[in-house]
Formats: sequence, C-alpha cells, structure tokens
Amino acid sequence: MLFIASKLLSIVFEPGNFLLLLLMLGLWRLAATRRRRGMLLVGCAAWAYLLIAVLPLAQWAIAPLENRFPSPRELPAQVDGIVMLGGAVIPSLTLAHGQAALNEAGERVTETFVLAQRYPAARVVLAGGNGEIHPSGISEAAATSDLLVAMGLDAKRLILEERSRTTYENAIYAKPLADPKPGETWLLVTSAYHMPRAIGCFRQVGWETVAYPVDYQSGDGWRLDAFALADNLMVLKRAAHEWSGLAIYYLTGRIDTLYPGPRSASSDR
Repeated sequence: MLFIASKLLSIVFEPGNFLLLLLMLGLWRLAATRRRRGMLLVGCAAWAYLLIAVLPLAQWAIAPLENRFPSPRELPAQVDGIVMLGGAVIPSLTLAHGQAALNEAGERVTETFVLAQRYPAARVVLAGGNGEIHPSGISEAAATSDLLVAMGLDAKRLILEERSRTTYENAIYAKPLADPKPGETWLLVTSAYHMPRAIGCFRQVGWETVAYPVDYQSGDGWRLDAFALADNLMVLKRAAHEWSGLAIYYLTGRIDTLYPGPRSASSDR
C-alpha cells in the first residue's frame, strides 16, 4: 500500500503534472465565476495537456516511425561495416567534464559496441560532427570514438566522419570515407523513430544499408506511471520533429519518397 501511495504522490508532484493540475484548477475557478475571457484558450491548453499526459498520444504518433523498419530477427552471417549516426553524445558537456556525456539515445553507442564485438572484422563508421548552435570544439564522432576505445574497441577499426550536422550530411560525408563496395553488407544504427529518414538519405546517395534500429520510445503499452506530461511531451516532440523532417527532406529532394520503408514494402516499390 505504501509503495502504491508513494508512486501516486510522485506522479502528482512531478513538475509537469503538478503544473497541469494547477492549470486545471484555474480553469475550474474561471468556469465557476463565469469569467469567459480567456476561457477558450486556457481550456484548449489545459485539455490538450491533460490528454497528452493521460492518453498514449505520443506513442501513437511515434510508433509508426519506429515500426517502419522492424528490428532484424536474424542478423547477417557476415557484416562488412557498421555505421552509427550521431545524436547520442552531448559535445559541450563531454568537453566540459572530460568524459562522454550520453543523452537518452545512448543505445546507439552501446548497441554499436555490441555489434562490433559480434563482427570483429567489420569496420565501424561514426558519423557526426557538432550539431550545436555554438560548436564546443569536439565532434560527436570523436567523443564516441574515445568512449568506444575506452570500452575496449580497437581504434584501428574506427572511421570518423566529423563534418556532418544533419542526417543527409551523415550519408554524404560518410560514404566516401567508408567506400562501400557492391555486395558488401553494412548495418545502419540509429534511433528507431529516426530510421525512415536515415535510410532514405543513405539510399539517396546510393548506399544500401541494413536497418538496425535502437532507442525505442513506444511499445510498452499504457501504465499508471505513464501519466507523465514532461516525458510524453518529449516523445511527442521527437515524433513531430521526424514527421516534419520527412516532409521537408522529401520536398527538398534529400529523400525520394515521403515515407521510406523496407524495399519489399508495397508502399515503397
């Protein structure tokens, strides 16, 4: 009983949820005093926050992106190379504290290490410059390289692409460094929700890769402790970023189809 009570209290007093409850209380007070000025805007905002916090709207938005390229049930017997896209390291914090600062996409790094151990002959391309508005002086590729070497990976296997600041640039700048040959098998490691846009960009530059999605945000169903406005807003933000990114990349010719999928998918033939 104490465990359940503590969980409920932690949910209520989570900052995003607590502010939401205050907003709902204010809405109730406005309605009670019949003050209609601002009621519509406050009501829309309050109910939107409540629905995002309570319903799995964020997961509904991001799940189609994550499920577009399923995680491979069986990996190829031979892999010639692995490409890990940037987005898991915070360069400024890494430089400030002298250790790799990983964000919520850290699985990109850990799974790349696991794959590199499984395929000891595979080359490993780390694609990522510094995407910060004010670059800190260290690239994501370099920071990731230092971490992987510290974990035991042979530095001679690593190829660093340190110029890119976008997904499309990842593909453009990594390809000549990796120099993939016809018939070679390359795994592409990035967050599952980012995979459609990433695969689309690599196809656009003529580089066929095998999707290896990581860092899933959906699929665990609805739970009581999923009532978390801040967390759900962050997932919704990622989904909105990717859906809009697909549209922009398609309109600007960086991908050749609006919703890239597996080659066997009927929608991508």
